[in-house]
Amino acid sequence: MNAEIVAIGSELLLGQIVDTNSAWMAQRLADLGVNLFYKTVVGDNPDRMLEITNRAMERSDLVITSGGLGPTQDDLTREIVARAANRDLVMDPELLAQIEARFRSRGMIMTENNNRQAMIPEGAIPVTNPNGTAPSFIVEDPRAVVYCLPGVPFEMKWLFDNELVPYLRGKFGLSDSIYSRVLKISDLGESGVDDLVGHLIANSVNPTVGVLAHPGQVDVRITAKSASREEADELIAPLEEEVRELLGGHVFGVDNETLPQVLGKLLRSRGLTVASYEGLTGGVIAQQLQDAGEELFLQGTVGRQPGVLKSVLSAADESSLSLDRLMGDGAALADGLAAGVRAQTGAALGLAVHSVPEGAKPTENLNPGHTYISVSSAGGTWRRQYNFAGPGLPDRTRTALNALDLLRVTILQDRYRA
Repeated sequence: MNAEIVAIGSELLLGQIVDTNSAWMAQRLADLGVNLFYKTVVGDNPDRMLEITNRAMERSDLVITSGGLGPTQDDLTREIVARAANRDLVMDPELLAQIEARFRSRGMIMTENNNRQAMIPEGAIPVTNPNGTAPSFIVEDPRAVVYCLPGVPFEMKWLFDNELVPYLRGKFGLSDSIYSRVLKISDLGESGVDDLVGHLIANSVNPTVGVLAHPGQVDVRITAKSASREEADELIAPLEEEVRELLGGHVFGVDNETLPQVLGKLLRSRGLTVASYEGLTGGVIAQQLQDAGEELFLQGTVGRQPGVLKSVLSAADESSLSLDRLMGDGAALADGLAAGVRAQTGAALGLAVHSVPEGAKPTENLNPGHTYISVSSAGGTWRRQYNFAGPGLPDRTRTALNALDLLRVTILQDRYRA
């Protein structure tokens, strides 16, 4: 069965309200094993609403609308769905009685415009809304089933779970659900991941493989449709093994695991402590290390001023680490800062991130420049270098995750041992 969501309301198009309803319903439909191929947002304009509703009914088995069921003149969903289904709009006495009773129970006066909420397309199946005054209804048209839900999130969610889901299971005999395994990838961009697993994306059917990029991380989602979690796991397992073989050590976690969580487990399992220095990232890395290691995170130094840099470098107890000399060598400076924070605190691992942005007006994402990440340990110094550096949140997030990943790899490969 193929479904489509139509979110209704000019406030959504104006940006006054974020359409969280559609995202929530999309997740629930996936859990039910229902294919969702289209999501549309349309304003309170009758011509455009009718166009979108007709198009949805032509191409989808199930159309779910949210919004436009209130008592005001711009709540047009009832009228538009009736027109699309070529039906008259009629008063449902039971719905009207329920609305009147709801107003009485709250000690409120029901104005005449609330009567509109009891109007539904002729022959539609009424659905009582116990959480509000806007009833829901179902139109079973030869082209598609149209299920109209209110736009108020808590009303919509209750009706979806308690009324829509049982209806769909009975009407369409739903038995399969959709299950996913997400592999978390670090230190490899979206195009790099696609280069390695793109053939699986192009050729997989059930399970399917998809890629989603975030700053500093790529998710590879393996999705199977089956009658049970156990059956889905059996379908997913061989494909997951193939993806892991192709991506190797770039896979740092699965499903809801985060890189700080994974790093924290590693630090505890090896009994390692860590300290950090960071400049342009402004404390993002220190916060994540705190979340990851708590008592294992000994110190976070933040600052780009010469005094801060000199203080950290002086702790390394190496006369050759002159700030004036190192300012022209970003890689060596990062190495010295990593050694410095390790010496200052006695930590097993010292992490330093030094970034040099380029351009008078830095951009938010992938700003030109150079970022140097170094990890100092008894076993030596390990470094990564990237050709971006910026103060924007995407760049700071990307840099922080790359830094944590270098720590992760250093520990996994036992580089920290003398």
